[in-house]
Amino acid sequence: MRDTPIWADPVSHLIRHHPDTVQLYFSPSVLQATARRFLKGFNGLVTYAVKANAGEEVLANLLSAGITAFDVASPREMYAIRALSPDAVLHYNNPVRSADEIAVAKALGVRSFSVDCDHELDKLSGIAEGSEITVRLALPVPGAAYDFGEKFGTDPDHAVALLRRVAGLGLIPSITFHPGTQCADPRAWGAYIAAAADVAKRAGVTLARLNVGGGFAAHRSGQAPDIKAIFSHIQSQVRQCFGDQAPALVCEPGRAMVAEAFTLATRIKALRVDGAIFLNDGIYGGLTEARDMGVGDRITVVSPSGQARQATARARIVFGPTCDSLDRLPDPVPLPGDLVEGDYVLFAGMGAYSRSLTTGFNGYGVGTPVTVAAV
Repeated sequence: MRDTPIWADPVSHLIRHHPDTVQLYFSPSVLQATARRFLKGFNGLVTYAVKANAGEEVLANLLSAGITAFDVASPREMYAIRALSPDAVLHYNNPVRSADEIAVAKALGVRSFSVDCDHELDKLSGIAEGSEITVRLALPVPGAAYDFGEKFGTDPDHAVALLRRVAGLGLIPSITFHPGTQCADPRAWGAYIAAAADVAKRAGVTLARLNVGGGFAAHRSGQAPDIKAIFSHIQSQVRQCFGDQAPALVCEPGRAMVAEAFTLATRIKALRVDGAIFLNDGIYGGLTEARDMGVGDRITVVSPSGQARQATARARIVFGPTCDSLDRLPDPVPLPGDLVEGDYVLFAGMGAYSRSLTTGFNGYGVGTPVTVAAV
């Protein structure tokens, strides 16, 4: 990667350059500190879910911080890792794959796959001896912003049969699950761990590994989620449920790994008489997730000179910049009463999905991040 200047923080860049397009600010030091927190706190292998943010600067900094394994969902994500590291471990945990995608995975050295049905296991015939197959479990467990089990995963009874098939094929049997995105309740992991232990016992199979998924919540509103409490609960539940047969642990954080390392800076294009504002970014850009998860409250507004707007907040309708009338945040956002056109609205904790989901519709969207020391 090319050497880039490092600014002190987003505001220092804004007051110097006054960008009129939406801007992402990236702090390598924050990302590496988060990676080290996972590596130190989680009692197992930490993999990064590339889907959250596949930026080259993100992947390179995670490698530098000591992340050696990555959860990939497509050949393009595999190639992105291989461009930076020929030796990184790739876990292909998207349970649905075409024959061509499987061929790419084999060629790139993937030796760990997840499945949630017999047909997908059949499609993996001929994979390398000693490959790991993780059966993906799905349960009706509450506690997440939305449930991943509606699309992927199988029920415990079918998981028992799949696990027996994996072991019978001479492949390495494991179990994986995902408690759902933005999950802050440790009990969600506990319920899955208990179910995984029961499935393994009923199948008569000793698990090589238990992948406890992603789902770790990023800091969007209020106090930051207690990731340490989740780590502790996972470890204690594994001991309690598996005893001496405890499998090695794997996790695959995406959102919680990368969110805090980025701030999204938008600019107010227009201020209407009724108080509504138009930003230069919206649901077709870096604010895509606002449609499903809301915006959160980690928002600041500064003038072009960097002065913080601090007047009493009022709820404002926020529109994006495109010609589509659907391009608006779903709920009014409390913003300072003294803001004016040309001010910057900064959203903290925006490293996850803001970049990977931006569309470029109508010529708007997130571009290359600016590097900062702190966000």
